[in-house]
Amino acid sequence: MGPPGYGALVTPLTSAQARLARYIDREGLKHTRQRTLILEAFLGAGSHLSVEEVLRAVQAGHPAIGAATVYRTLKLFVEAGLAHERNFGGGQSRYEAAHDDEHHDHLICTDCQAIFEFEEPEIERRQTEVAARHGIRLRSHRHEIYGECVERERCPRWPRS
Repeated sequence: MGPPGYGALVTPLTSAQARLARYIDREGLKHTRQRTLILEAFLGAGSHLSVEEVLRAVQAGHPAIGAATVYRTLKLFVEAGLAHERNFGGGQSRYEAAHDDEHHDHLICTDCQAIFEFEEPEIERRQTEVAARHGIRLRSHRHEIYGECVERERCPRWPRS
């Protein structure tokens, strides 16, 4: 048994590694140590990460892994269903781990680029009602709300002069 909280990390990582291995086998690709290291760094580094942020996380322990390898591997994770690629504006893709049983929406500050995940049952209920009113049965959706921090001086990400 590892340190407290260790079990919570092992299950998603082990599951993701198994899903990646199945995808690689199915597609006839090579199993590489770099892909495993990038997956570990990606899952451990947070959410809504740019390629550069994943690269920094990987290179903290493995400086020989380059940007092109991280970029290609993140694209592979998207194809394998392990990650979602999001573009919240600003011309930079961001990646978040895909969880089969999880849904959330996003609030994005257009000034400081902060991204907040939220779940709102009322919004979920209303969009289902609206779709039904138009004769549509929802299969999936992506909800992004753009705005700006109201109290910029309290915003942890707002640039300070």
